[in-house]
Amino acid sequence: MGIIFEVALKIRLLYMISSIFKKIFLLTLFMVLGLKANAQDSLATVTAEKGDGILSLLRKQGMNPYEAYDDFIAMNMDNLRDSVHLYEGRNYRIPLVKIDAVAIIDTTQNKAAEILKIENEEFAIFGAKHATVLAKSTKLKDAIYYLVSGHGGPDPGAMANYAGTSIAEDEYAYDINLRLAKELLAHGAKVYIIIRDPNDGIRDQRILKIDHDEVAYGDKVIPLNQVARLRQRVAIVNELHSKNRGKFQRLIVTHVDSRSKGQNIDVFFYHHEKSKNGKKLAESIHKTFQKKYKKYQPNRTYTGTFEDRTSLYLVKKTHPAMTFIEIGNIRNKKDQRRILDPENRQALAKWISEGVILDFEGGEIGRIR
Repeated sequence: MGIIFEVALKIRLLYMISSIFKKIFLLTLFMVLGLKANAQDSLATVTAEKGDGILSLLRKQGMNPYEAYDDFIAMNMDNLRDSVHLYEGRNYRIPLVKIDAVAIIDTTQNKAAEILKIENEEFAIFGAKHATVLAKSTKLKDAIYYLVSGHGGPDPGAMANYAGTSIAEDEYAYDINLRLAKELLAHGAKVYIIIRDPNDGIRDQRILKIDHDEVAYGDKVIPLNQVARLRQRVAIVNELHSKNRGKFQRLIVTHVDSRSKGQNIDVFFYHHEKSKNGKKLAESIHKTFQKKYKKYQPNRTYTGTFEDRTSLYLVKKTHPAMTFIEIGNIRNKKDQRRILDPENRQALAKWISEGVILDFEGGEIGRIR
């Protein structure tokens, strides 16, 4: 009987000690989180100098600019022009080390319960510096997006000259497409990048080197013949659309226009004339651009439009509801600034993604394309 009592007493003591440690752990954890929260109120700030961009500003602080970029944007959103540009002479908050996940002990159920859970993923297609996708929300959970950047492979698309160097449409459309894919993934979407480059990734240079090694989804060689190229893309998208039947699916095609050098154009959108959901997607992104221009460029009128244009092959032949986006005129100097500046490309991708979220949260219109 004495042995049984002694064992029971030891068990009871162990339980009490365990409970004390759990309470100490919880107290310590919340003290740490509290310190973190207080630290957020007194974060270090730095003044932007002439010529500074977000990446260069973070580098000057001895930080990895790619790891800290998203946190910096979130912390300074109301103090940025076009969502990504710094104002010279203004102070900006510098992010601290991020807590990705913290687990606390539930003393009632005696099991782990996660808080502040952020699941990050790696995507090699974005390149080593941009491979990590930081989860921002689940706003696009269960949504599927097919992203097609114009031209690629043997076809560079529209060409122009900048600072004595040739620049090509397909390189810039692809870079914007990758940035858009990363934004959509960060909000929980499933994304298919239909035109892919095995080694470019997201690039932060103004002049993007021209190459011809892009392939279509499934590592298919892109044909030289234009009609064959378009048919290949349509076939890939429609096959994937069929496999994902019954799910929320959208197609976004990104191009850079080519017009006379003097013609400055805003971002504009096309959709299928009979697709109510396609029109809704194009209109949602268009509304987002109107809102952004009103906020960040109040002295400039946004002239971009959205309209039906079923004569375009991908608009006419693909099955998902879709929008066809023209980013700007690659031959116009003003539009070149929009296209060549990597932070502008990031802003374009972010604004498009916000329009996509607006469309998704508004739901589908019946079962029409």
